[in-house]
Amino acid sequence: MRSFAAVSVLAALATAPAQAHFLQLIPERDVLPDGGTVAVDIRFSHPMDGGPVMHMDRPERVGLAGADGVETLGADLEPVTVDGAQAFTLDLDLARPGGSTLFVEPAPYWEPAEGKYIVHYTKVFLDSYATGEGWDREVGLPVEIRPLVRPTGLWTGNVFRGVVLRDGAPVPNAEIEVEYLNDGSVAAPNPAFVTQVIRADADGHFSYAMPRAGWWGFAALVEAEATMTSPDGEAVPVELGGLMWVRTVDMDGRGGD
Repeated sequence: MRSFAAVSVLAALATAPAQAHFLQLIPERDVLPDGGTVAVDIRFSHPMDGGPVMHMDRPERVGLAGADGVETLGADLEPVTVDGAQAFTLDLDLARPGGSTLFVEPAPYWEPAEGKYIVHYTKVFLDSYATGEGWDREVGLPVEIRPLVRPTGLWTGNVFRGVVLRDGAPVPNAEIEVEYLNDGSVAAPNPAFVTQVIRADADGHFSYAMPRAGWWGFAALVEAEATMTSPDGEAVPVELGGLMWVRTVDMDGRGGD
């Protein structure tokens, strides 16, 4: 009986869906009607499950891309400890009017359970003085989602549309994982509800209707052409991701500033 139970547990673990990894790049506000300073939380975690938070090495690159080019912000990162793991915070001064895209190129993360490295290029659009400008500007990341809908001022239930780009070209049939940044108020009926999965069309376009107020992460995933060397000295694959965060607000104001 014990042997049968052990085999059953192992079989369940083998068939259980792997948790999706998301680099959370979450500002306290995405639109600043009067400009000012905004605090940003940066951590590597599982947003729908509320964790666990995984150790994050200092990013390779952090920048703010606007109409005048890219401002490098890596020196402004402040390391913090969240649930025993290293994460980061950043205070941004957005005194000048206009939209800009905050982005992070993380250091490769070794995931032993999946036998691969993970590098998710992550961005979020910020709009100082609510100008509505520059929201579809590309940063030029190796993998990137270019929004086809302005990613600010979205009501709950609005459809977010985007195109997956790799080296600036659309990625046909790309896979996109979608997760909600859960504050603990949503209980998934079963694991299939934790990570939504959609497929881009032949031109790299995708769409998704967001059913709840809050932050939503879209992670377009592709495999790198080159491998990396694991801690055991083996050549292993690298998962590249183009990740974008957008926020929705209920019409009764829930989720707003």
